[in-house]
Amino acid sequence: MESTESVASGARRRRADSMAVASFVLGLLGLLVLNVVLGPIALTLACLALRGGTTRKGRALLGLGLGFADLAVLAALAAANGTVAWNFG
Repeated sequence: MESTESVASGARRRRADSMAVASFVLGLLGLLVLNVVLGPIALTLACLALRGGTTRKGRALLGLGLGFADLAVLAALAAANGTVAWNFG
């Protein structure tokens, strides 16, 4: 029988793994839409996942990089258009 400490540790690690995957997906999605919202969320989830001891460090680091890329796209859009909205045409 497992101790309650190891069960809690396993639950924390699974939660951190889920946050790592979520940060990657949200960071990737943020490159296309809602980068002003999804970029900071991806950054936050990636940092929490890395701090929580995720076994999916690669995905957490990709989520971190994509979160920064989302903010870079936002800054480029703001500099080019003077707005944070996408504009086609």
